[in-house]
Amino acid sequence: MCQQFKVVLLLTIMIVLAGCSFFSIEKENKKVDISSDIATETLLDQPPIDPVITRDGDDVYIEMTSQVTNVEISEGVIFNAWTFNGTVPGPDLKVEQGDTLHFTLKNLDPIVPHSMDFHAVHAAPSKKFIDVMPNEEGTFVYSANNPGVFMYHCATDPMILHVANGMYGVIIVEPKDGYPTDDEIDREYTIIQSEWYPYDDYDALENGEPQYVVFNGSDFALTKTPLEAKVGEKIRLYVSNMGPNEVSSFHVVGTIMDTVYLDGNPHNVLKGMQTVMLPASGGAIVEFTLTEAGDYPFLTHQLNHVAKGAIGKIRVTE
Repeated sequence: MCQQFKVVLLLTIMIVLAGCSFFSIEKENKKVDISSDIATETLLDQPPIDPVITRDGDDVYIEMTSQVTNVEISEGVIFNAWTFNGTVPGPDLKVEQGDTLHFTLKNLDPIVPHSMDFHAVHAAPSKKFIDVMPNEEGTFVYSANNPGVFMYHCATDPMILHVANGMYGVIIVEPKDGYPTDDEIDREYTIIQSEWYPYDDYDALENGEPQYVVFNGSDFALTKTPLEAKVGEKIRLYVSNMGPNEVSSFHVVGTIMDTVYLDGNPHNVLKGMQTVMLPASGGAIVEFTLTEAGDYPFLTHQLNHVAKGAIGKIRVTE
């Protein structure tokens, strides 16, 4: 009887495991994120709150919130994200070189502490990137003395979990004397690359492949609503790769980048670039002219990531 019981138990386990494997394969092939059902039915969904940004001379006062909000990362796929101000990416911030930032983070997440790490400043992380506890707020002061295109993100441990769950954005520090090409620019846009992993799967964050690689938060944000331009206009893109794990090989199909400022610093100038390599947390300003009417895709030339959503387009008209 004991041996028969072992056989039955082994068969039962094999059947269960086979069913689990089949279920996982089916979901992967259909690109369905398990967060869809969970997030819409049982988890917190706080409505987005606008940031408050005011200026008094060289002092810039920024008030942001950390909150839990459902976001659509692919058509019909909802992710219960940890966010800044209820959006992924968080709000675009633009300040000037030499500004003093008075930053307040209000943590509306009732369970998890959050924080802010600005790549654009010099500061002791143990003092000025510290956790803000649930339902509390913290204010920190720093100077933005270096021009560029910088990442900001939650630095609370484990950092990979907070970044992968949506807590990132870009802060642009404009140089005092501007960029040499400022007078040539007709339009400018911000493009942020990032990754989404299966919901609530820490092992996938450390060891797996991203389920989606996207621009501006979703795999449709910049294809369903293309960027706009006119023939002959010079375009400036502020591009940043949030990771958390993958590099970006940023490329615009159908043109050559006349000028590239690596990390957005006016001293880091490249000319005539076909592709710009951006590490996780890296940024750049890329500039180019579109000479004919039509649709111009932009993408990462890591083509497996294009298949996962890292593509957008510029629609050029006469």
